[in-house]
Amino acid sequence: MSDVRKSQILMVFLVGFIFSTTVVQAQMPRLVLDIKVGIVDTYSGPPAVFSNDALNGFKLALSDINKAGGVLGSRITFVTRDEKFSPETGLSMARELVLQEKVDLLVGTINSATALAISAYAREQKIPFIVWIAKSEVITGAKGHRYVFSTGENTAMAGKALAQFAASRPYRRWWIAGEDYEYGHAIADAFWRYMKQLKPEVTLAGQTWWKTGEPDLIPYLTAILSARPDAVFFGTGGAGMANVLKTMRAIGFAERVPTAIHTAIDYTALKPLGLNAPEGVMGTTDYLFYYPETSDNQSFVRAFQSAYGTPPGFPAFHGYITAYFIAEAFRRAGSLDRERFIHALEGLRVRTPVGMVEMRACDHQAVLPMFAGVTQKSPKFDFLVASNIVTFRGPQVMPTCAEIQHARGQ
Repeated sequence: MSDVRKSQILMVFLVGFIFSTTVVQAQMPRLVLDIKVGIVDTYSGPPAVFSNDALNGFKLALSDINKAGGVLGSRITFVTRDEKFSPETGLSMARELVLQEKVDLLVGTINSATALAISAYAREQKIPFIVWIAKSEVITGAKGHRYVFSTGENTAMAGKALAQFAASRPYRRWWIAGEDYEYGHAIADAFWRYMKQLKPEVTLAGQTWWKTGEPDLIPYLTAILSARPDAVFFGTGGAGMANVLKTMRAIGFAERVPTAIHTAIDYTALKPLGLNAPEGVMGTTDYLFYYPETSDNQSFVRAFQSAYGTPPGFPAFHGYITAYFIAEAFRRAGSLDRERFIHALEGLRVRTPVGMVEMRACDHQAVLPMFAGVTQKSPKFDFLVASNIVTFRGPQVMPTCAEIQHARGQ
């Protein structure tokens, strides 16, 4: 057989092989990859109790979502990174998750400064970023953009709710104190801004600020008591708030001057202190495992308690609803395309333990109710709970869309 003939036969064989392979591939279903979520949060040190609570809520929801078949034929999976409460570390890890892990979207973090750093990066990379604990109002307010969302309350919502709760009381001379960092100033500024609107006659008697992680707060708190204000607002959260509450109890602070702190009524903050937390502290939160007593909330609490041996705090609630927002947005989008996901998430409503929650389209902020109350002992629990609970609906505490546009210079 000539070399030419051999070449012709080989060519026919190759063409036939390529054609048959193409037909088989066309008949095979498209392989759908997992939806991969990259989570950046603080998983070491005192703030980890809040971050782990959020992660557990997220995992609980993912378990149910994936057992039910996932989304668009895909499972939702996740990878985590510990930013150790450092914005620089958090930004570096977000880059790693996007460029090396090839995540479809980012989620995090308890640290507002880290959230803002990752938000700017998400805008640059055009990748969705959902904030689930960090509370600075500028995240979805003045510095908000197409690629950032929040499934937790922000400082504007918390500050306005707590101001409304406190404004009905006869306190005029307020002292503001707290940790000298992004969240501390953001929540204090929001509270005071709304207090002045609701009760113009209030005055600021003074301010006290200490560095984050300051171990000994007794000198600061005793100096405040010496100034004899009518009431005190503390701008602090996480482990810092636990230290404030412990110091207050040690020196009888709450018995001598009325005090208000956002999340002071939250289970995650009160459980570690047991019955040694101070009574009578005014506080706010967007989730309480024992209120409202609805079937949806009770089902969530039972499932979380069964999985982790403890009731859920507000971070667990945030993690839980974040998973459902992600799943429903991809279903609504009909594909894994990022831009279609963002469009689907805008205005999306999901069923949650506190009722239907909407992701507001104008600022990408979840429209959440805020609960206000006063810390009190209860015969049902070995830690303090909220009494005299008042509910403020989302529209009652959120800036309007017009105010958001103004803040963004639009």
